[in-house]
Amino acid sequence: MIPEAQKQQMAEAVAKIRETMAAAAKAAGRDPAEVRLCAACKTRTVEEVRYSAGLPIDLFGENHVQELVEKTDANAYNGKPGHFIGHLQTNKVNKVVGRAALIQSVDSTRLLDKIDAAAARLGLVQDILVEINIGEEASKSGVDADSLFPLLEAAAAREHIRLRGLMAIPPADADDTETRRFFAQMRELLARADARHYDRAQMDILSMGMSHDYAAAIAEGATIVRVGTAIYGARDYSKKA
Repeated sequence: MIPEAQKQQMAEAVAKIRETMAAAAKAAGRDPAEVRLCAACKTRTVEEVRYSAGLPIDLFGENHVQELVEKTDANAYNGKPGHFIGHLQTNKVNKVVGRAALIQSVDSTRLLDKIDAAAARLGLVQDILVEINIGEEASKSGVDADSLFPLLEAAAAREHIRLRGLMAIPPADADDTETRRFFAQMRELLARADARHYDRAQMDILSMGMSHDYAAAIAEGATIVRVGTAIYGARDYSKKA
């Protein structure tokens, strides 16, 4: 059971986030309906996610394969899409393809091969984003900007993959000005990629911005913002092995 106080906290948090999202979009001359709210629900329980699925959240993002499996099997998203947003190991691709509506974190041709093969076995086309390591941090996954276009071309050549856009996480220690610059670079890269008119591609998604910077991301063109702690509160990692 979820305490009533926690339910109220989540409902109020989502309402506030929605207000901030709408204001940021309008200030940028954008339609607020262009931006979707992804609840990043890493470590959250099935019960917490199921309750939050009744709030004005558009989709859910999972960082760990086992949590995606657990929550989809339990119908915790209540019919809303589940995206995979964490680093995906090639040996776990089969559990994600066909289960995640969108894989946001593709960053290698080896991963493309595994996704394409798994999708072919299931007779479907898997939507993906390519993750860019926009801050070129050694500790993060994602391709650098120079390697982006060869990877996009490789993705477009695979029959059972559909390119939908780009994803990034700017450096956590970047100041507001630097973060805005990274977001602007992502917007420019998506525009350049879209202009190449890749086969079987629909380059309409720019996933960037988290709890602390989603308003700035919207100002620079984000179409999905991934918000976790601002919805659910601080994570308690002791709950997970």
